Amino acid sequence: MSDRLPPLTALRAFDAAARNMSFAKAADELNVTPAALSFQIKSLEEHLGQPLFRRLNRAVELTEAGRILAPGAAEGFARLQAAWAATRRLQDNTSLTITAGPALTAKWLAPRLYEFARAHPEIDLRFSATLRNLDFDRDDVDVAIRFGYGQDDGLYSVPVRPEWLTPVMTPELAERFPTPQSLTEAPLIHDDSIGFLNPRCDWPAWFRAVGVDFTPTHGTHFSNADHAIDAAVAGMGVALGRRPMIIKDVIEGRLVTPFKIAIETKARFRFLCRKGEETRPQIAAFRDWFLAEIEKTAHISDGFKIIPVEEISPA
Repeated sequence: MSDRLPPLTALRAFDAAARNMSFAKAADELNVTPAALSFQIKSLEEHLGQPLFRRLNRAVELTEAGRILAPGAAEGFARLQAAWAATRRLQDNTSLTITAGPALTAKWLAPRLYEFARAHPEIDLRFSATLRNLDFDRDDVDVAIRFGYGQDDGLYSVPVRPEWLTPVMTPELAERFPTPQSLTEAPLIHDDSIGFLNPRCDWPAWFRAVGVDFTPTHGTHFSNADHAIDAAVAGMGVALGRRPMIIKDVIEGRLVTPFKIAIETKARFRFLCRKGEETRPQIAAFRDWFLAEIEKTAHISDGFKIIPVEEISPA
């Protein structure tokens, strides 16, 4: 048995076979013949001096040695792949991959991105709208716009303006429900995507903020914030809208904010990228544009009494 590391091709064959638990599937993944893959694993076993797989009738299983080696091999190749991708990014100043939640993408980013694309035709934009927190290395993402309380260790993070919520409705519904008290009779729309906020920023919290003792027991619930706002635009009811989700519809007159009282959460949207990559030309350009676009609509907060939700949370 040698302490020298075995050939990388043999370790790659083992990693693929251990993940797939099949020599045939591993061979297909690596685009080699099953015989060639079997030869590589056999050479690895000879190098180690003990078997890594038990060959069964129509399957394979890891031996104790295989079970010890498998996680280290998988982690090693993942780290190597991440390092290789990071090295290649140093030469890439023209492509930019951005991820953000579907609601922010639909209601805020997508309607504005053409301006960034027009100002930076040299940048090839790729966009992924998902609620899943993509991994910067594994998923090859350059920039993430995420909402929450900011557990951003190891990342370059820029929080944006405070996030607040206020009732939004069509002008027609605003005539029917002219006071906060009258909203107790209105069809209310609930955005369940922010149910993780603590303290909660929901209808009971807003009613407490305006001094109305009311806890809704009915209403239409949506799992996505943009769907809740679209329902309000359609006249289905009154939604408790988050600032970035309502800006376009309010400015263009489809929705109104008749009650100038909003509740504020400590959760924020943040601009995120790998630490040290904030100076890459395309990332710096997008960050500067993103923050400038937010400031363009900062006036929507004018005239509002914004109450931190912590001040009105029940004891």
